[in-house]
Order: sequence, then C-alpha cells, then structure tokens
Amino acid sequence: MKILITGTAGFIGFHLSEHLLEKGYNVIGIDNINDYYDTKLKEDRLAILEQNNNFIFHKVDIKDKTEVDKIFEMYRSEYVINLAAQAGVRYSIKNPYAYVDSNLIGFMNILEACRNYPVKHLLYASSSSVYGGNKIAPFSTNHNVDHPVSLYAATKKSNELMAHTYSHLYGIPTTGLRFFTVYGPWGRPDMAYFSFTKNIIEGNPIKVFNHGNMERDFTYIDDIVEGIYKLLNVIPKPNPDWDETKDSISSSFAPYKIYNIGNNQPVKLETFISILEEKIGKKAEKIYMDMQPGDVLRTYADVSDLEKEIGFRPSTSIEEGLEKFVNWYKEYYNINL
Repeated sequence: MKILITGTAGFIGFHLSEHLLEKGYNVIGIDNINDYYDTKLKEDRLAILEQNNNFIFHKVDIKDKTEVDKIFEMYRSEYVINLAAQAGVRYSIKNPYAYVDSNLIGFMNILEACRNYPVKHLLYASSSSVYGGNKIAPFSTNHNVDHPVSLYAATKKSNELMAHTYSHLYGIPTTGLRFFTVYGPWGRPDMAYFSFTKNIIEGNPIKVFNHGNMERDFTYIDDIVEGIYKLLNVIPKPNPDWDETKDSISSSFAPYKIYNIGNNQPVKLETFISILEEKIGKKAEKIYMDMQPGDVLRTYADVSDLEKEIGFRPSTSIEEGLEKFVNWYKEYYNINL
C-alpha cells in the first residue's frame, strides 16, 4: 500500500514515515528542504529513511502545482498525509508570505491533486493555534475557532475550511489533525524545548516569555505518530442528517472530520524548565520577558473524540519525553556534560 507524505524531512513527517515503513507500507516522501532551520538536520533525517527500500523521496515544493501533479499521477497513492507547512507563530509576523505560499497555495495544490487523482483518505496537519483567543478549556473540536491571533493560526483554520469544501464538492474524505506542541528527538530547533536545551548546555541565558506564566499541552512525538497511524483507516463518512444545532461541528454532512491530538495535561512553563534543567543536569540562566505577539497563554486538548474513535489518548509524561529528547540531543551533537 502506498502512502504519500509531504514534509517528510520535517520533524513529524520523518517520525511518521519511519513508523509506516516499519509497518511495511511504501512511503513516497515530498519535501522542499527549505532553510527555515538547519538543513543538515533535515538531510540527516532523510538519510535514515533512505536506508529503507520502500521509501522514495522527491525534493519538491508543494506550491509547485506541476511537480505535485506529476507525483500524484506517477504513484497513485491510496493515502495522502499533508504535513508540509511553514511552521512557527513568531516567524509569521516577520515573513507572512511564506505562510501564504506553503500553507494556502501549497495545500490548495494538494487538494486539487486529490481531486484529480482520487485517494481513499487525505489527512492533514492543523494546529492547536486555531483556538486562538478561546478562554474555555480544555479546547474542544466542538468549540468555535474564528478568533486566531497569528497568521499561522489563520492559515491552519483556512486549511480546515478548504478541506471541508473539497470533501463536500468532490467527496474526498478529509481528516484534520490539530497537533498540540509536539516535541521529542529529531525535533525542530525553533521550538522552545530545543533552543532552551542548546542554550542551557552552552551556558547562554534563555528567554522566558510572559515571565513564565504560560501553559502548554506538550505532546510527545510517538503519541502524535500513533494517533495518525490509528486514524489512517478511520475514513470519515458523510452524515446526510447532520444538524449544527445537535451534532459536533468537527463532523459534517460531508466526509470530513477534525481531531485534537494532545497530551490533555498542560504544563506550566516554569515547571517545564525545571524538568529540563534536571534532565540536562544544569541550571538555566533566565531572562524574563513580556508576552510575544501571536502567543497564547494556554493550550489544553480535549481528546474525547480521539478516545471514542480509536481508543487512544496520548500518555507520555513530560519527564519521560524530555529525558528521551535530552539523551538524543547529547548523542546527536556529541555532547558530554
């Protein structure tokens, strides 16, 4: 069985590809290997995947419609998992057009390709950031998400709307996955846990935004991968009797569904830093700063839909997850403390 994964040199794409290859799937990977962060990390991830004969890689940008269509036509994959995106909340303030190119135009090309070369199921990455200014917690897929506080969040909400339209018009089964602060080995250097680890080890101060008064629903990468894997064959079906006054807004009269994948256990930033210090074996020098534009105070996932559908909920503790990350970091960067 063939699965096409975009963003396969990225953090989640790499781990998911590795998992699916272990399960015996044929994986066709797409990535543009951009320089948003260290390309060596992306190339090293790819080198691991390319050791498997069932992995095929194409260096392609999903905003290139011609190249995307060629790959869809060539492989006729049964499943497509779109993880390619311009990530990062703060970067969306500096470089907004990167988000339009990848997250809007790129996703449009994926949807059109799924329309012209039919697939059994399209799964795509959304984000906890779509909850924006929401105050009610935990965040439920039945909550309204019309108040984003960053362009990144707005593009992810747009992906959900675009997917619903294509599910309705062309019968493409689509599943949107709202990921909550994913972390772990081979992670993204722009994420706080990664940069904190680097700076603590190197003896540099870390910037603690909103004076540490933030909470995040940190979700370990293996839990994210397991959630995606278990949802592969949970193909949304249309509900012709769907009624917005009674039924969940995460489902529809179209073959469309949205899930949260989060740890369902927010951790205070100060607690997170303390655990990281313990795992590294070194104290951090902290610079306390104000809240940054586009940030939110708390993320907290309601995963009841996920539990109901696949009997699974993320469960890796922050202590266990950070220990695994720190061990990987020291090995990858050849650090002895």
